[in-house]
Amino acid sequence: MASLSEKNLCCPVCCDIFQCPVLLSCSHSFCKNCLDSWWKEKQMRECPVCRRRSSKDPPLNMALENLCEEFSQDRKTGQKASELLCSLHSEKLKLFCLDHQQPVCHICKDSKTHTDHRFRPIDEAAHDHREELQTSLKLLQSKLELVKEVKLKFDQTAEHIKVQARHTEKQINGQFMKLHQFLDDEEEARMAALREEEEQKSQMMKKKIEVLSREIEALSDTVRATEEELRAEDVSLLHNLKAAEARVQQRPLQDDPEPLTGALIDVAKHLGNLTFNIWDKMKEMASYTPVILDPNTAGLHLIMSEYLTSVRCGETRQLPDNPERISDHFCVLGSEGFNSGSHSWDVEVGDNTCWALGVLTESICRKGLMQSGLWRIRFSKGEYSAWSLPARPIVLPLKEKLEKIRVNLDWKKGELSYSDPDTNTHIHTFTHTFTDRLFPFFNTGDIVPLQILPVGVSVTVEQSR
Repeated sequence: MASLSEKNLCCPVCCDIFQCPVLLSCSHSFCKNCLDSWWKEKQMRECPVCRRRSSKDPPLNMALENLCEEFSQDRKTGQKASELLCSLHSEKLKLFCLDHQQPVCHICKDSKTHTDHRFRPIDEAAHDHREELQTSLKLLQSKLELVKEVKLKFDQTAEHIKVQARHTEKQINGQFMKLHQFLDDEEEARMAALREEEEQKSQMMKKKIEVLSREIEALSDTVRATEEELRAEDVSLLHNLKAAEARVQQRPLQDDPEPLTGALIDVAKHLGNLTFNIWDKMKEMASYTPVILDPNTAGLHLIMSEYLTSVRCGETRQLPDNPERISDHFCVLGSEGFNSGSHSWDVEVGDNTCWALGVLTESICRKGLMQSGLWRIRFSKGEYSAWSLPARPIVLPLKEKLEKIRVNLDWKKGELSYSDPDTNTHIHTFTHTFTDRLFPFFNTGDIVPLQILPVGVSVTVEQSR
């Protein structure tokens, strides 16, 4: 039941504490909104209590309004104070038990429950635990930002997979259109393989993205809840400390998400040597190129031909920074690596004024400056040179301009040699004991393309030994 003082502060119409009270000439007071509603309903300006009529707008009862505001404030303060008292002794919580990890009053301190326990003043304990939570929060926030960045890269990769798939599909269609109707079965088989890979890799990226999305949502909820706890009063913070710490501990800082190797469409598998693989059906149209470029390794400044047999420098492209891609914007690798046998490929350099040809080890880090594992000859500023990192370059005394370069790799003998196929003239040979898979390496800073030349083919192909 309400106290007498509270009754005196209640509006006779709404029976609640006065809100913006006004005073009638009969000395009765009402909430302004209550009185306006009463008069509007009755259509008569009379007092709801004594029925005395009023001919003018009643003034605001400032004294009563101040009393109501003071009463409401005191009631809120009393409710808040009661929440911060010891539930057992109704005393203020001024100490924090380090053994039970909870706020206590001075009576609790001397009780059997806390015998031989350690205590700290409430403000000191709150300060220490606030700092611990703050540290955990910063780690979670950093983790959240990192996961968001990785998810963004995954989103870009997923989108690029679709772009690659559509572009590759168009190229495959272009070749099969030339082979006419009797190649429809072969075309359908290759399209099905592409779609299957696209579906598999898109589903893989979708699952990874969904996992990261759930982790972001969970981390965000934990960060938000922890931030709210940190803004709370000391005692309230310590009341909820165990729950707050449990939430933080439930979100262990796992290893950072890593980019997915092999996530992109293996374009070279679908396009490389496509016509050679259908040689038995269209021998006259078939051609074989010993090295197919891998667009998933290409730098951002490189543009490759439709069927990945030539490369030139062009405008910067937006591509995913996948693990296979070389960070040098002017480099690209062949799609197939070699760890045995002999292999040879001819490259037409023509009027290209800046190029390099060689091989790169599979294990070398493709991000940043390469310090080893790369053998190449280079043409730049009118000079030919041989580079074998980390050794210094060797200037090659060539007088005639080269139009074509033959690269010959004998992996077992440990020889990488270069020659002019037009004159059969030896240019340079690197010797090294190879232990790793080697990929053909191409570099160009010119708009004139480096063209990998097709070789003569027969019905059978001798396998490398």
